[in-house]
Amino acid sequence: MNIEELSGLPPGATRHFREEGIEELYPPQAEAVEAGATDGESLVAAVPTASGKTMIAACSMLSAIERGGKALYIVPLRALASEKKEEFEAYEEFGVTVGVTTGNYESTSDWLATKDIIVATSEKVDSLVRNGADWLSELTCVVSDEVHLIDDRHRGPTLEVTLAKLRKLNPRMQLVALSATVGNADEIADWLDAALVDTDWRPIDLQMGVHYGNALNFDDGSTREVPVQGSEKQEAALVRDILQEEGSSLVFVNSRRNAEAAAGRLGEVSNTELTAEERTELADLADEIRDDSDTETSNDLADCVERGAAFHHAGLSSTQRSLVEDAFRDRLLKVISATPTLAAGVNTPARRVIVRDWRRFDPSAGGMAPLDVLEVHQMMGRAGRPGRDPYGEAVLLAKSHDESEELFDRYIWADPEPVRSKLAAEPALRTHVLATIASGFARTREGLLEFLEATLYASQSTEPGRLETVTDTVLQYLESNDFIVRDSGESNDADGADGGAFTSAADLADSGGRDEELEATSLGHTVSRLYLDPMSAAEIVHGLEDADERPTALGLYQLVSRTPDMYELYLRSGEDEKFGELYYEREAELLGDAPSEFEEDRFEDWLSALKTGKLLEDWAEETDEEQLTDRYKIGPGDLRGKVDTAEWLLGAAESLAAEIDSEWTVAVREARARVEHGVGEELLELVSVGGVGRKRARRLHDAGVEVPADLRSADKSVVLGALKGEKTAETILENAGREDPSMDGVEAKSPGAGDGGATAASSDRSDANDPTATETDAEESQSRLGDF
Repeated sequence: MNIEELSGLPPGATRHFREEGIEELYPPQAEAVEAGATDGESLVAAVPTASGKTMIAACSMLSAIERGGKALYIVPLRALASEKKEEFEAYEEFGVTVGVTTGNYESTSDWLATKDIIVATSEKVDSLVRNGADWLSELTCVVSDEVHLIDDRHRGPTLEVTLAKLRKLNPRMQLVALSATVGNADEIADWLDAALVDTDWRPIDLQMGVHYGNALNFDDGSTREVPVQGSEKQEAALVRDILQEEGSSLVFVNSRRNAEAAAGRLGEVSNTELTAEERTELADLADEIRDDSDTETSNDLADCVERGAAFHHAGLSSTQRSLVEDAFRDRLLKVISATPTLAAGVNTPARRVIVRDWRRFDPSAGGMAPLDVLEVHQMMGRAGRPGRDPYGEAVLLAKSHDESEELFDRYIWADPEPVRSKLAAEPALRTHVLATIASGFARTREGLLEFLEATLYASQSTEPGRLETVTDTVLQYLESNDFIVRDSGESNDADGADGGAFTSAADLADSGGRDEELEATSLGHTVSRLYLDPMSAAEIVHGLEDADERPTALGLYQLVSRTPDMYELYLRSGEDEKFGELYYEREAELLGDAPSEFEEDRFEDWLSALKTGKLLEDWAEETDEEQLTDRYKIGPGDLRGKVDTAEWLLGAAESLAAEIDSEWTVAVREARARVEHGVGEELLELVSVGGVGRKRARRLHDAGVEVPADLRSADKSVVLGALKGEKTAETILENAGREDPSMDGVEAKSPGAGDGGATAASSDRSDANDPTATETDAEESQSRLGDF
C-alpha cells in the first residue's frame, strides 16, 4: 500500500511520513489499515520488532485525532515513554500536540486535557483512573505497547485492570495492542474484541542459530565459520567477527556481575576497532559517566566505555543508562553486555544479539532454571534494524553437540509461551479491588465480580469459582483493616448514590446481584489515591499506632522498608549476625511487633528491612555515595531507587498519619525531608534554597551559614569560600533573596580562616572534593544523588 493511499489522517501527516522516507507501508502495516486501524477499529498487532508496530499505532492515533478524538499511548517503562514522546513530537509540525506523564501518582495531570497524544506508563494511567482525571473519558484511541507484559507477575495485573477500566469508561474506544512476542495473540484479540494482525514478516532477515565449536549454525541450515582463538570466549569471537563487518553486538547475561565482567573482556575486542575520532568521543562520554556518579560502578563503566564497550543493568543510574543507550544507537559503542532488562522495549538495535546465558537463578526452583521462550525471543528481536543493518543475527551459545540440539528445540524452533493473566494472585487483587471500589467502578460485591469478569483472567480461567473465592478473601482483608465497609442490606441503594471518582463510573456501576454494598472508607480512599499496596498502608498505620514515643528516623525507615512496595536489600552471607546485633542494639526504635528469631523466614525479612533502613539512615546522615555503594554492595541506580521509593513511601506515610490523627506526622515529615535531601536535621532549612544540595549545605553550615536568612547577611567571602564558584554563589544568594548577590571583587575566604570561618567537616561527612561546586555548574541542576 502506497503512503498516499492512506486516508483519514490530519493534513500534513502523509507529507511528514514521506519526508521520513516512508513511501510504502510494510505488509503488516497495510494489513492493519485494511483491518480498520484508521477507521477506529480495535486490533491486536503481533508483529516482529522493527516491522512497523509504531507506524500502526501512529496511523490509529492520528486518524482518531482527525476525527476529533484524543489518544493515549501506554508504555511499560519511563525510558520508553521519553523515547516515544520524542518520536511523536515530530507530529507537532502538522498541529498534533503531545504530552508525557510518568510520575506523581497523586496527580490527575489536568494539563494533559489539552494534548492530542498522551504517553504514559501503565502505573501512571492506573493512578489517573484512581484519582479521577476527567480527560480520560475523552479518550477515543488507546495504544498498549508491549502488551505481552500482562504476563509479568509484578506489573501485568496493573496493565490488565487498567485496560479493562478504560474500556468500561469508554465502551466505543479503539484499543490497539502491540507486541512482538505473543504466543496466544488470538486469545488476547478475543478478550479485547479486536481484529488480529499476526505475522512473522520482517523488513530484513533475522537468522537465529547456535554457536558451537567454531561454527555458527542457523535455523535455515546455513553455517558461518566463527573460530574461537586460543582461550578466547565464544562471545568474544562472535563480537570480533561482526565488528569486522562494522556491526554492533548485544550480549545478554544473567546477572549484573556477569554483565560487568563481560564488558571488561569485550572491551579488549572492541578497542582494536576504534578510530581516533571515536576514541575522543568515547573519552568525553566516559567523563560524563564519571561526572554523573562518583562510585566504583561508574568508574568501571567509564573504563569500559573508553574502549568501545559498556554494561547495562538496573544498578546504573537513569542518566548512565540513557548515555549508554544513545551511544549504542549511534554505533559509537560497539558492544553492550546486559541483563534482560534491556530487552524490555527500549530501542537498542544490534547487528548480532548473543544470548550467552539461557539459565538464571530461580529461588522457586532452588537453582538455575531455563529462561522462558518469550523472554529469549524478546532478546533476539533486538537483532537487525532497517537502514542500519543488511540482516540481523540472534545467537545462543552451546558447549556441546547435545546442548546445541537442545537449544534449537527449546528456543529456535519453539513458539513463545501463551500470555497468562496474573491477576488472581492475592497481592495484585487487594490493590486493584480497593481501587475499583474507591473509584466507583463497583459498589456491590456482585458489581465487583461483574467488573472482574471483564478481565483477561476471567476469560482464561479454567477454575470455576476461583476468582470469587480470592475476591472474597481480599474483601475480608480490606474490611478488617478499615479500608472498606460492607453492608448486606435488603436493598441496594448504592447504585444511585453520588460517589466514586467518575460520574460515568457511577452510571456504569453494578445494579444487582447479592445485596452487599461496598464503600471505601476515608482511609481506603487515601490509600488508593496514594497508589499504595493496601498491605503497605496497613503496615505503616499499625506501626505509627504502635509508637509510644516520637519515632526515630531509623524506626520510620525500617517501617517503610518492610512494606511490599519497597524492594528490600537481601542479607548476604554473614550479615544475619551483623544486623542481628544491630537489631538488639536498636530494638526500641523499631515500630511494630518484631517476629521471634525462631521464626526464621519472618525474622530474616525483618533484618533485611533493617538493613535497608540503615542504608537510608546512613544516607540521611550524609555518608558519601561511594562509601554507601561499597558498604552495601549496590550500584548508584540501586541507591537512587531506594531513596526515591523511601521518599514516596514516607510522603504517603505522612498522609496516612494525618488521616488517622497520629501525633507523629511531623516526625514522619522530617524523616522524609532528610531522606529526600540526604542531610541531618540541622541542614533541612539550607537545602530548601535552590541550588543548595547536601554537600554545599554542609560546607555552608560548617562556615557558619546555618539557615537561609544567614545567606542574606553573611560575609560574601565566607559564602564564596564555601561554595567555591562565583556563579554558583551568586545563583544561591539570589535564590535566598539577597538584594545584591553579585560576587564582583569578592575574594573567597577559606573555611576556618578569619571571622565566620568554620572547622573542617568531620570525616564521615561528604564534604571533600565536591565535584559539583564549579562555575560550569552554576546554571545546571545538581544531577548527582550526592548533591541532592
